[in-house]
Order: sequence, then structure tokens, then C-alpha cells
Amino acid sequence: MLGAGRVRVRDAAPGWLGAWLERASPWIFLAPGAAIVLLFSLFPLVLSLYFSLVRLEFAPGGFRLAFVGLDNYAKLIVGVDREEFVGVLAGPSPAGWAAWGLAAAGLGWWLARSARTVSGRGLLARAALAAVSAAGVWLAVRTLAPHGRPGSLVVTLIYVAVGVGAEYVLGLGLALLCAQRIPGRRFFRVVFLLPMMITPVGVAYLFRMLTDTSKGPFYPLWKALGLVNFSWVNDPWGARAAVLVGDIWQWTPFMFIVLLAALESQSTEPVEAAVADGASAWQVFRHITFPAILPVSSTLVLIRMIEAFKIVDLPNVLTSGGPGTATESLTLHAYVIWRALDIGGSAAIAYLLLLIVTVAAVSYVHLVHRRAVGAA
Repeated sequence: MLGAGRVRVRDAAPGWLGAWLERASPWIFLAPGAAIVLLFSLFPLVLSLYFSLVRLEFAPGGFRLAFVGLDNYAKLIVGVDREEFVGVLAGPSPAGWAAWGLAAAGLGWWLARSARTVSGRGLLARAALAAVSAAGVWLAVRTLAPHGRPGSLVVTLIYVAVGVGAEYVLGLGLALLCAQRIPGRRFFRVVFLLPMMITPVGVAYLFRMLTDTSKGPFYPLWKALGLVNFSWVNDPWGARAAVLVGDIWQWTPFMFIVLLAALESQSTEPVEAAVADGASAWQVFRHITFPAILPVSSTLVLIRMIEAFKIVDLPNVLTSGGPGTATESLTLHAYVIWRALDIGGSAAIAYLLLLIVTVAAVSYVHLVHRRAVGAA
């Protein structure tokens, strides 16, 4: 009786209308939510793209936005803001030439190997990626030379490469340690998570206090070492190191907790069989444990890499981007010139950052993540 009381849409409406409503009902219910998501995601992108093509000019009674085309991008790459965005180029040192040679040889070998297995658009995409990578290495070699100065682009790449790499290695080491059956491992699991509970601004102020040699909890230590009048943030590389240490301290727990979960969810039977066959701890890790957590590791590195490109709190609070612009990231660079009412230049940096992150993420997914997942 209950089933007889139900009326289907196709039975209550004319034949063609009922069939159409039944086919379109998923889209009808999803359309409002999809429209809201597209509105709040695409509208800011389109608006910021428009802002990157205009320049704010003050006029009688207010202001106006003058269309300048790609001038904001040209100003960053070859114009007046080139030194702050790209950096100061100098002749490479012998170590720089060696790094450039190794990078060029590695990219050439990778392209030659890809030519045997990939063709068509795939090979063309890899050639374009190799060209972009070679240009990035050449820029880093020139700006990191003794008489050069890296801009916000290279500084951001340093933060991403060094920070994410160190965080993964430390997180993996701590996860392997806490996965062992040792006394107090539950206590240390909680302790290792504490940095992740502090806001980025709080971490920045914490390290600002710790690196201050004139006062603070480490003052007796600095005094004993004769570093009372020394400032970490007055030296470009000292300031960058301070930012990197703070970033690594904050985000290593994120790597640790995810990798620990991956290790503890691993099947113990292959490990026990390998140990019974006489395999060493290194052999077990290399051939069993690491391949098992490789898919999780690749996803974890991808998430952290995308997040690392947006670093702004630590360099802003800890060093204010200084000394000069030595620790200025791309996001901080955009924020600084936005405060100076250069809205077009700020939007141009944001779009260049979007392009860089997209290329890096897509390349990583195609070259690393898919292989890691497929090998699991």
C-alpha cells in the first residue's frame, strides 16, 4: 500500500517532460551549489587578471584604472622592479658553472631518455619543461653568484626546495623513530605535534625573540659565545636561514603525523618475512617500507610544496623581508607593493605565482606522483 501511494515524476507529468526532468534532476539539484562555488572561485581570478592589466591613477575627485596591457608584467621582468623580482645577475662562480653543467647534463639525459619512450605532445611538453628548468637554474646560478643578489622569485624557490626537502627528511626520521616500540613514544608523538598548534604569526614572533641576541631566553648563551652584538637578520643568508629554520620547525610535524600514520598502516608480514630471511634494517626500509609509503609521501610533498610557495608570515614578521629584500617571498613582494597602492603590479605578481605553482604542481604530478602511485 505504501508503494502504491508513491507518484513518480515521469508518471505525473507528460511523457517527454517527465523523461527530461528525470534525466536533468541531478543537474538541477547540483546547479545552485556549483554556481556558488564557481562564483567565489572564478570571479576573484577574473577580477585579479583584470587588475594585473591596469594601473591605479589618481584623478580629480577620486581615481581611475588605466588599461596598460602587459606593462605590469614587463615592469617586473625587464623594468624598474626587475632587481626586486628577478634579482641582480652576475657572472657565475666556478661552483655555479659546475652546478649549471650538472643541471644541463641531467636535463639533457632526461630528454634523451624520454625521446625513446614518449612522442608527440608528451615529448614537446617535456622539452618545454626542460627549457623552463634550465632557465630557472641559470637564473639561480647568476643571482646566487658572489656579486649577484637573488630576487623574490629565487628566494621563494629556495624556501620551497630547502624547506620542503628538510621537512620531509626530518618528518620521516621522527616517524620511523616513533613507529618503534620504545618507551615514551606516545609522549613524544604529542610533543612533536606542538609546533603545528601555533599560528604562523606566533611562530614568527617566537623565532624573532630567539634570534635576538640582546635579550630573550638565550641571552646568557649568546653572551657566553660573544654574540651579544651580532644580529642574525643583518646578514642576508643569516636572515634566510632564520626564516627557513622557523618554517621547518613549524611544518615538520605535518610531515611527521601523516608519515607516521602511513607507517603504522603498513602490513607487517613482508617486514617479518624479510627479517626472517636475514635482511638488514636498511634493506627492509629501502625495499619494503619506503616503497609502501611512497604514494603517501608523494602526495604529502605535493601538498606541502603548493603551500610553501605562499609563505608570507615568517619573512614578514621575522625579518620584514630584509635586510633590504633578501628574505622577501613572492607573496610578501605582492603585499608590499599592494600597500604602496600598486594594485596592478601586485596582481601581476600573484598571477605569475599562480603560473609558477601550476607548472611546478603539474610537472610534479606527471613526473613523480603518477610513477609513485603506479609503483605501489
